Amino acid sequence: MAEASGDRIVVVGGGVVGLTTALVLAERGSRVRVWTRDPPEATTSAVAGALWWPYRIEPLALARTWALRSLEVYGELARRPETTGVRTVEGVLGETGLDEVAGWVAARVPGLRAATAGEYGGTGVRARLPLIDMPVHLPWLRERFLAAGGVIETRAVSSFAEVDAPVVVNCTGLGARSLVPDASVRPVRGQLVVVENPGIRTWLVSTTAEGEMAYVFPQPGRLVLGGTAEEDVWSTEPDPAVAEAIVARCAALLPQIAGARVLAHRVGLRPARDAVRLEREPLPDGRLLVHNYGHGGAGVTVAWGCAREAARLASR
Repeated sequence: MAEASGDRIVVVGGGVVGLTTALVLAERGSRVRVWTRDPPEATTSAVAGALWWPYRIEPLALARTWALRSLEVYGELARRPETTGVRTVEGVLGETGLDEVAGWVAARVPGLRAATAGEYGGTGVRARLPLIDMPVHLPWLRERFLAAGGVIETRAVSSFAEVDAPVVVNCTGLGARSLVPDASVRPVRGQLVVVENPGIRTWLVSTTAEGEMAYVFPQPGRLVLGGTAEEDVWSTEPDPAVAEAIVARCAALLPQIAGARVLAHRVGLRPARDAVRLEREPLPDGRLLVHNYGHGGAGVTVAWGCAREAARLASR
């Protein structure tokens, strides 16, 4: 297999993982096309609340490397928030003690400390982290990729045999369940409610005594409230009762949310797997297939690190 630089590479999948991978490849000199069934703004990535945090995913050691690389890139992108959609924002992660945060995280997140009683009514840590506005970030990724000479085609793929390129990169997320096929990929349904922001400037992630999530992410012009994590649920229709419960949980933490005007309801299916699949697979016809899927809810957290590794695998 020749070096990928100069070869034609097709990245299948146009979410944050696919676009980031394609961008890294294109900026390294490869001729890259993205084949995506849906426009980037209509992918699951567009629904993400999108806070960088090293959520526990396997393989742990590699995920740490991927997350730190992504944190480094987001730090650079946060210098141009209006363009990239990336900002660094203060917030509190509830039900977490400072001693529970891995040392490698503490070493790379300046100002990480225990939350005060005035900041959170329980055990929590306060940190300044990247918060990504996906409706801005995804178009920015797309335009930067196009500027690097990339091409995006809207088309569905039912078999890798359809892809006319010597190197194929599989970033199909949940689609890998049928395309690979890989039955270990499963949906974890997440529902969000978008409301007018009553003046909240910090993010908050909490878990109720019953184990239900509540998170509040301030984005420009709105507030994103969540959420749910329903395993093996395929429905993408918002559930009004679930939406009402989400708002109630968030308002219990921040009373000013109560009565905020609802702007939108969103549902996304996280592509979960026991471990991220990031590896090479030679195809019977001599072509190279690189898998990069199964990130669950951590796609934003590890996107840039995984993209760099996928580019290395595609070029070796």
